[in-house]
Amino acid sequence: MTNDQSTHWQDLAARLRGAADSGVAIAPLRHELEAGGIEAAYAVQEANTRHHLACGRRLVGRKIGLTSKAVQAQFGVDSPDFGMLFADMELASGDDVPLGRVMQPKAEAEIALILQRDIVEADVTLSGLIAAVAYVLPALEIVGSRIRNWDIRLLDTVADNASSGLYVLGTEPRRLDQVDLRLCGMVMERGGETVSVGVGAACLGHPLHAALWLARKMVAVRRPLRAGNVVMTGALGPMVGVAPGEVIDTHIGGLGSVRVAFSD
Repeated sequence: MTNDQSTHWQDLAARLRGAADSGVAIAPLRHELEAGGIEAAYAVQEANTRHHLACGRRLVGRKIGLTSKAVQAQFGVDSPDFGMLFADMELASGDDVPLGRVMQPKAEAEIALILQRDIVEADVTLSGLIAAVAYVLPALEIVGSRIRNWDIRLLDTVADNASSGLYVLGTEPRRLDQVDLRLCGMVMERGGETVSVGVGAACLGHPLHAALWLARKMVAVRRPLRAGNVVMTGALGPMVGVAPGEVIDTHIGGLGSVRVAFSD
């Protein structure tokens, strides 16, 4: 990476932060990232990660996106993407969320893994990953976009921290041997109306497959997963828009329920 390229990625990162601070979404960034491709988009994400850490935010996990084969086809890719989770993004089930905390918010149901040990092996195996998982929780991700009108492609969402916003965790942990994550069904209701359904197999065939991809990827980019980290494994069904006054209730078979309410 040249100094000019680094300066340009820093400028794009600052543009995204400016959108978040002002609440005014910006135009897509993909045309300015095309020459550098996916590496450039992750360079912008990393620039903001470093900025946030320097400002005192605490990194507590990662999210995986693009885990659906249909969505991958839509974006023209054959693998997921990732984003960073900070401590100030976490909510507990039942919390009230001012809509202004997330730009252009949408909700999607996920399975969250909580780790009990670091994963630092570049060739970590599935059995090694399973041994590192302390417990599982039902979760909601409140995704958001700093890009105007959700006019995003792969480079836009990667640069924008995989369109991260907030995440909501359930409060009743389950061990991996207590639930079949592949077959667990999900039903999301908005105001009592079913708005999204899905199953664990939507995440690359199994949420653990998605998590294994992430664990290896994080070692490769020198941000390995640590004990206590949260891993949001990807959407189990379509994401849905939310508005003030709405309540999202989600039940995931074998894991329990999680809910969040949205206020002005």
